[in-house]
Amino acid sequence: MKVIPIDNSLSIATLTDDPYPHYAQMRRESPLLEIPAIGRVVVTKAVHAKYIKENPALFSSDDPTTPMERAFLAKTLMRRDGEDHMQLRRAMTPAFTARNIREVWTPCFRNVVHAYVDRLDTSGPVDLFTQLAAPVAARCLAHLLGLTNASDEDLIFWSQALIDGAGNFGWLPGPFEVSDRANAQMTDCFEAARAAKMATPDTSVMSVQLHAERPIDWADMVSNLKIAIGGGINEPRDAALTAIYGVLTNPRQRQALVDGTVSWGVALEEAIRWVAPIQATSRVVKEDTNIDGFHVPAGTVLLVSKASANRDEDVFDHGERFDIFREKKPHQAFGNGPHFCMGTHVARMLIGEHLLPYLFERFPNMVLDPDTPVQWRGFGFRGPIGLSVLLIP
Repeated sequence: MKVIPIDNSLSIATLTDDPYPHYAQMRRESPLLEIPAIGRVVVTKAVHAKYIKENPALFSSDDPTTPMERAFLAKTLMRRDGEDHMQLRRAMTPAFTARNIREVWTPCFRNVVHAYVDRLDTSGPVDLFTQLAAPVAARCLAHLLGLTNASDEDLIFWSQALIDGAGNFGWLPGPFEVSDRANAQMTDCFEAARAAKMATPDTSVMSVQLHAERPIDWADMVSNLKIAIGGGINEPRDAALTAIYGVLTNPRQRQALVDGTVSWGVALEEAIRWVAPIQATSRVVKEDTNIDGFHVPAGTVLLVSKASANRDEDVFDHGERFDIFREKKPHQAFGNGPHFCMGTHVARMLIGEHLLPYLFERFPNMVLDPDTPVQWRGFGFRGPIGLSVLLIP
């Protein structure tokens, strides 16, 4: 039985800058690697990532070392297993039915997309991060959650504060000070929305939780809202920006999308395979086990890298390339097993059916701003930190 090797040279800063070359090296040399800087054993191969995510009896989500609980001031469903996890998940599912997506959220999200795209200033460079992707995700999420009393700026700040706190594997005090401030603001917002939804029920997450036949505790409703805010803005924001960048930098692929040869939904799927918005998640080994010949003792904390799995050479040829023409194979950006992303169908509708096609329809000659190079950041969560373009109708 092999012993998991240790790499003391890798830092959080290095992985935040660009983890992909290091993941490629890990896949070649050691698919399990302990990195003391993050206090975890990183798992990089697609087959192992899928196996771990789909076996919660052996690999628990309840990681006591994760900074998520500290950042959220709550134990969310992301860190629960079994019936405990499913109870919180079921409380939100009525908001995500196929009928609600079709009859409520599709027209709502379409209206938001059109309004926000149409208001873009075409007189000079526009940062699609701050001017479009983030606010569109925020406004759609406000409707979905029943938090329309929150501004776009509120939701964007709260989401980033929670994400930065949850990804604070170095346990620095600064990110938690910011997330504490966000939590206090969210508490006020949630209480006001609670009163409104009790008086006037609708199909939002807040309302269906409150009006369930057997409602969960208010504290659990709050934790559900927080986890939705944490992932419900940065994921669609970064997915949309990644897709836009991929399309703008590949003219032949762009033409195929514009003329309808390939659907915009395919572009979205390829974008989140290429750069997964949520890059990794933790799992705790519940009993001694063996992964790829490595002895993994009970209590080991694994960091399962979806980012690496989605570029695994055993699954994807030239995974480092954005390529909408590649052979269709399942990626792991939305997760696997019981924690598969609840917002998958909503995100696909918002970005693949509305945001991407309408943006390129309105601005068919849009190009990247040559004076502002695109920068990518993030280890736990990753995407462009800005996307400056010239909007040419």
